[in-house]
Amino acid sequence: MSLTSILPIVQIILSVLLGVSVLLQHRGGGVGSLFGGGGEMYQTKRGAEKVLFWATIVLAALFLAIGLVQAIIVA
Repeated sequence: MSLTSILPIVQIILSVLLGVSVLLQHRGGGVGSLFGGGGEMYQTKRGAEKVLFWATIVLAALFLAIGLVQAIIVA
């Protein structure tokens, strides 16, 4: 298999993982916080939430890098 056939498969896998990681992140907001009724305090990320946050950043960077590599190879 050549690089031009592997990169789209890798990008599809990364896009699915990125979507899952974004959907798994939990925001404590809701409709009530749209009008200032949130009343939430700042909290630091800990444990699995922190790992998921950093995994989302890494997946997004890899997705962008693979997309740029594909654009360079095709052009």
